[in-house]
Amino acid sequence: MSAESGLSTFRDRDGIWAQVDIEEVATPAGFSRCPERVHSFYNARRQRLLKANPNEGHIALARLEETHHLTIITQNVDDLHERAGSHNVLHMHGELKSALCAACGDRAPAPDILSVQDQCKNCGESALRPDVVWFGEMPYFMDEIDEHLAAADIFVAIGTSGQVSPANTFVLRAREGGAMTCELNLEPTTLSSLFHESRIGPATQLVPEWVAEISNG
Repeated sequence: MSAESGLSTFRDRDGIWAQVDIEEVATPAGFSRCPERVHSFYNARRQRLLKANPNEGHIALARLEETHHLTIITQNVDDLHERAGSHNVLHMHGELKSALCAACGDRAPAPDILSVQDQCKNCGESALRPDVVWFGEMPYFMDEIDEHLAAADIFVAIGTSGQVSPANTFVLRAREGGAMTCELNLEPTTLSSLFHESRIGPATQLVPEWVAEISNG
């Protein structure tokens, strides 16, 4: 969803995980070994985010929320949905602009540059880490997400690789609840056959087109 805003994806051929060692920057063990390396990685991503802007896909979904009950469940850790005007956004993998205290669990807005010296305003410990769900950690909002999936009339997956659990099970949960399901993606995935409809193309084209259909329907 955010690739067309200039933010790197994770699992594409040239994505982030093809360039860095997952174990070093996206696991609790990696943070324990070298928090400076982890902070440097996420500080760089935070700087890129500051230069990015919402694209036509983000803007179209924000516009749809003005007339329909819409909840966005995103694996992205950027804030482009919110900056486009969306309010009902669940960041299941955390948020790049948030800091989590590994000592007390408090969350607070992260500075643009987060370091090992920064102290938690709640407990005073220098134990702040990016508030991002790492490998081996439980995604956020799972109970709330399950409720939305079970109650949905329409479920749309946008720009997902279909490789990451538990997000790759959402289409099945939505179908169990009776939702019509649609995939909007750059290319077919291993999940494509599970959707009632699959459309192939860039999000900046497909999402506004789909929103226009829903709005006029």
